Amino acid sequence: MTGHRTVYTHGHQEPVLRSHRSRTAANSAAYLLSELRPGQAVLDVGCGPGTITADLAELVGPTGRVVAVDTSAEVLEQAAAYVAGRGLANVVFEPADVHRLRHRDGEFDVVHAHQVLQHVADPVAALREMCRVTAPGGVVAARDSDYAAMTWYPELPELAEWMALYQRIARANGGEPDAGRRLLSWAHAAGLEQVRVTSGTWTYATPEERAFWGGLWADRTVGTAFAESATTRGYAEPADLERIAAGWRSWAAEPDGWFAVLHGELLARV
Repeated sequence: MTGHRTVYTHGHQEPVLRSHRSRTAANSAAYLLSELRPGQAVLDVGCGPGTITADLAELVGPTGRVVAVDTSAEVLEQAAAYVAGRGLANVVFEPADVHRLRHRDGEFDVVHAHQVLQHVADPVAALREMCRVTAPGGVVAARDSDYAAMTWYPELPELAEWMALYQRIARANGGEPDAGRRLLSWAHAAGLEQVRVTSGTWTYATPEERAFWGGLWADRTVGTAFAESATTRGYAEPADLERIAAGWRSWAAEPDGWFAVLHGELLARV
């Protein structure tokens, strides 16, 4: 498998990692938890800052092991520090591209990817590669958001502008922002037959949740790889991004503000 190119639309700046550090196995991988057992070998693809990784490592126990991979060496260092701070010694961190994993066939009982397939050049090839390193009877798990299915109130025009801009940038980078609804079709294209698909949500509606979500997206709009892509591709001017960021802050201040993120969830038996 050659020629695949992955461009991570969000980048790895602080506002992005602020979001990623809020993720846990409970709020981001609940659909997978019943499949985890002590002693299993787990591959966590696109591990980010390691918060989900650490939870998976605890669930498979000291007799199990987790290999966590990401494309960013800097993020892997942060993840390793976080996991060490949790007192876990059963995790190894490695740089890797999901299209070309360096692991042997059938090495893992569980292969997990959270918010990865929406960013890769060939999600079907990525799923095939994830299956290749999964042992017979093991599971491949993937969870991806679906941007077009996100919904919010009040319906501020700046957030609609953000959505259109995000969709345009993500697709220009070779990704598919509406990945959640496509997981089943990608699984079928990858040749998977024993497949279960579900959905899950994140909801932001309390003052604290709105401050978190609106604040990080205001910062992401003007200070991350998203902003750089928008301006260098000529999709938006800095003033446009500032206006969208102000819209996020206005939404966060609304006492009736509500935002929901829909995720598709795939669990496939190999």
